[in-house]
Amino acid sequence: MNRLSAVVLAVLVVASFPATAVAGGASASDESNANLARGQANADAYTGTHVEFETAADSVVDYRVDGEQVFENVTVASRNDAEDGTSGSAGADLSAAVDLEGIGIDLDVRSETRAEIATESSASLTAHDTDRGILTVDAGEESQSVVLNLSGESNAEAAQESDARVLVETDDRTGALIVVGDGNVTVAEQGTVTADLESDSTLVFRSYADGERTDEAEAQERLIAEGVATAEVYADERDGERVADVATYGQDIAVDTATDASDRIELTAERAHGEGTVVITSLSEAALAAGESAADLSVTVDGEAAAKASSYSELEGGIGEEPRYMVTQSSDASAAADVLIAVDHFSERELTIRSADEDGSGSDGDDEAGDDSLPGFGVVTGLVAVLVGVAARVRS
Repeated sequence: MNRLSAVVLAVLVVASFPATAVAGGASASDESNANLARGQANADAYTGTHVEFETAADSVVDYRVDGEQVFENVTVASRNDAEDGTSGSAGADLSAAVDLEGIGIDLDVRSETRAEIATESSASLTAHDTDRGILTVDAGEESQSVVLNLSGESNAEAAQESDARVLVETDDRTGALIVVGDGNVTVAEQGTVTADLESDSTLVFRSYADGERTDEAEAQERLIAEGVATAEVYADERDGERVADVATYGQDIAVDTATDASDRIELTAERAHGEGTVVITSLSEAALAAGESAADLSVTVDGEAAAKASSYSELEGGIGEEPRYMVTQSSDASAAADVLIAVDHFSERELTIRSADEDGSGSDGDDEAGDDSLPGFGVVTGLVAVLVGVAARVRS
């Protein structure tokens, strides 16, 4: 149970572009501005690079990832309201509430990388403009009911994988609906999925293009569903500029990324609890394109070398014992790698990923502003520089 109660931060760092100097305060590109302008012109819509949707009075409408519709609408209501609407008892089957009358919502905050949707109850929704089209529904202090009507346009179908996970297949994508905390998610009538969330629980949707839901992705979903994975940091380049976003899946957690060197990624994770954590860092092919391979990566925790694990069970065994890490390939067809780090205990910890042959001294002193040819891990440095100060904070 201690392992299940441990926190895992899923930190997704996508370095899909060549390393260049990061100019602070650079203006947004014309295309990015156009996307934001379209969203601002219609206060009831959001159009991002990957994610777009509209909002009605009580639901999110026409939720799309990379142009493909996944949900026709997503409706949230407090549990009491949902049960009243079904004329059933407190134990009524939520599958009968597919025509749920939702609570009022408001597209409250929007940026280039996310849209935050407030409701009239304690619930909140956040759409993250990443290639995984992440959507979260946080119950807040009250129990909530959620109804998701699947897309007919893209022939969406749902399959029950467990009480905490439902798979959604569309023409060109595969998605997973995952409950974090107390609750369940269920395939109801044809074309409908329902979720029943207790207070402080979260419904998470992650989407993948065809072939991208690998064993590694399923392992991350398991960690999320078990309440172990609590945050995912996404970084990208859009129209020549760096962007970053953080999705949170847990309570009372803070994540910051920063660096003052050109050869490593540094993460700072802080939580009031003392339990250990596992950090999942995903590196794209571009991050390793300068000659480094997955086998060339090493990890330190608070400056001390972490032990290398060869399996997930061995990795998770490091929680409460010693820092451990494991490097895996994201897929057989890709050179991208995942670096999973298990931290033995939790307060504020400094995690560093670097090339194994680095001597730990940081920059070699030869880097100059504007240098776009950094060796080894240099591509990642551009990402880390833009992520300075990025934080995800959720307090219970």
